[in-house]
Amino acid sequence: MAAIEKDPVLVVVQLSGGNDYLNTVIPYNNGLYRDNRKAVSIGDNQIIHLDKTYGFPSFLAPMKHFWDEGKLAILHGVGYLDSPRSHFRSMDIWHTCEADKVGTEGWLGRVVREFDPKKENVVTAVSFGPCLFRALSVPGVPVACVAGPLETYGFLPSIQDKAQRRAMLDRFSRMYTPVPGSGVMEYLGTTGLDSLKGADILKVAPGKYKSDAIYPDTSIARKLKGIAQVHFADLGTRVFYCDHGSFDTHAGQNPIHASLWGDLSKGLEVFMADLRAHDGSDNVVVLVFSEFGRRVRDNGSGTDHGAAGVTFVLGDKIKGGHYGDMPSLDAGKLVQGDLNPNMDFRGIYSTILERWMRLDPVPIVNGKYEQPAFLN
Repeated sequence: MAAIEKDPVLVVVQLSGGNDYLNTVIPYNNGLYRDNRKAVSIGDNQIIHLDKTYGFPSFLAPMKHFWDEGKLAILHGVGYLDSPRSHFRSMDIWHTCEADKVGTEGWLGRVVREFDPKKENVVTAVSFGPCLFRALSVPGVPVACVAGPLETYGFLPSIQDKAQRRAMLDRFSRMYTPVPGSGVMEYLGTTGLDSLKGADILKVAPGKYKSDAIYPDTSIARKLKGIAQVHFADLGTRVFYCDHGSFDTHAGQNPIHASLWGDLSKGLEVFMADLRAHDGSDNVVVLVFSEFGRRVRDNGSGTDHGAAGVTFVLGDKIKGGHYGDMPSLDAGKLVQGDLNPNMDFRGIYSTILERWMRLDPVPIVNGKYEQPAFLN
């Protein structure tokens, strides 16, 4: 009997604030690295070598395990031309794939619309974080947003009396009834009703979750556990999104960066082990990105906003390795003191869309871009 083919699932981890590329994938044999980083460079005794050129800081040790398995793709020099070095504008560009104008639709919202044009499943996309991320935002496209632990997610979870809860939800439903012809009210109404439906669907996930995995008691690990719970519940969710940070390390960078990446690395290690133990990893790809890297030269105890950064793609279907080259650290080849991007982020999206999600990437990323071949 042939195995049932599983739908491909994408998990996105957003490193908010601008992750420092050079202290994440370290060019440890390049003298310009230490010349420019008198205060924040990683010591030789704290670097785990990936090969003769690059290394991870010791706090990324779990990521090295994925590298050794051949399941981690490192994408170098990622960005776009003329980086504005603004958190808000740069993240907006990554979210909408619009570098020349302000976009109105998130790229993943478009993906959800392709998968579920009739809105038959309001949990096709599930976001774990404090808000609806712009990448998922498209008018009329439902997204379930979980701000806290999945066990307490929903409307009025503290009201246990069924009759009282039913009456309150009925009042919410009538208040959220879409108003035809009123753009704002129709959007709010539709969103409200979809949220009610999403809450009712997702509340079953924790009860279906049985696992021996012990996730660390950190914010990012709790989000990843929530993603695992929903994934195992088989609710038809195709896109998961969560954030981690802030990586905006203008001062006191080294302990902050180490703590953030330590939490993420350990969280991803348990998450992938959990998926593998439940036969749930073969249809999952994890994308880890940040809106930009940071300046080549440190500022005393931290680094300022940069341009080119590093992106990771992880999963059992990934062809691990380096993709592209780290931009030159030579002073004459920097752009305003920053690494010059040499891989467009929309090419990474395009690879995932075409080779993983089986969608035409052109209308989603607004054009054709070179696709790094980290997926078959």
